[in-house]
Amino acid sequence: MDLIFTKPSEVTELLCERLRKERLTRQMTQAEVAARAGVGVNTLSNLENGQNVTFETVIRVAMVLGRLNELEELFKPKLDSLDDVRRYEAGAKRHRAKRKPKNG
Repeated sequence: MDLIFTKPSEVTELLCERLRKERLTRQMTQAEVAARAGVGVNTLSNLENGQNVTFETVIRVAMVLGRLNELEELFKPKLDSLDDVRRYEAGAKRHRAKRKPKNG
């Protein structure tokens, strides 16, 4: 599915629905997933309803549902050439520039 022209709220709704379906396909209750993930049932319910939860909660639930590999791919660098690799490695070594002293 191409999500390039999709609003963030629509992506959230899609992913939350997929999460809920994944849990139901595995015939797990919210209480079971929450307990195995180490989060509260309300937190899992919030996640399934697109409410604000921590990224750690998303990771914990993905681990319980066996979907951690998909998250691992989320911000993986796209390195299609040697130049891409060099730029990526150089970017990892960059440091914040020093502030210029104020005049006056």
